[in-house]
Amino acid sequence: MSADQARVLVLEARGLVKRYGVVTALNGADFDLYAGEILALIGDNGAGKSTLIKALSGAITPDEGEILLNGTTVHFRDPLEARRSGIETVYQDLALAPALDIAENLFLGRELRVRGLAGSLLRLADRPRMLAESRAHIADLKINVGSMKQAVETLSGGQRQGVAVARAAAFASRVVIMDEPTAALGVRESGMVLDLIREVRSRGTPVVLISHNMPQVFEIADRLHVMRLGRRVATITPASHTMTEAVALMTGATAFQGKDE
Repeated sequence: MSADQARVLVLEARGLVKRYGVVTALNGADFDLYAGEILALIGDNGAGKSTLIKALSGAITPDEGEILLNGTTVHFRDPLEARRSGIETVYQDLALAPALDIAENLFLGRELRVRGLAGSLLRLADRPRMLAESRAHIADLKINVGSMKQAVETLSGGQRQGVAVARAAAFASRVVIMDEPTAALGVRESGMVLDLIREVRSRGTPVVLISHNMPQVFEIADRLHVMRLGRRVATITPASHTMTEAVALMTGATAFQGKDE
């Protein structure tokens, strides 16, 4: 994160509340994401992490509170509206079509059409352009795969994650959100995914990382957003707190002392 980017807010939330019957999943949750940073979202199961991310990405509508994108209040009615605003999310299931190839997955639901009547009336996909742009996106992120015509089901877990990240990075003009991107991956493939996250950040797109893997979080994150009981209890950095101290904040064993980073 450069000095110029350090205090530029991209995505904010103020006082978000989300109730499911008698259960309050978000209880006045705040959130701040700055340009050019990797922000790790951490907390025990049930802390509200997933609900917060669903609110920010348009998957649910908060009952109360406000979400701001580049300082302007937004009301996402569904994930498609969030995507149109430049917020892309990579969920744990990756949302890939195994039988389709890499290029088809990168443009899934956003296929490029041939120019002229064939594209507008017959909806014919511009396969050569999709292949060329896919190669460029994959190369930009230094993802090691073969042909863009290779079926996703033939890829390793890390390569599949790479395709999902490349798709998000290709269309995210403002924010990329990643939900447990290294879950079920080995050490080598996890390292590859962390490198991908750094690469996305290096291109100027801030990343929100949801993870239970504390060593990885402390390795890659600029800041840590700590949640407990449906709200933010602290914002810390790997320099300001140890992993043990972060876990203590997550579990409520200690109260946050000091100023949010």
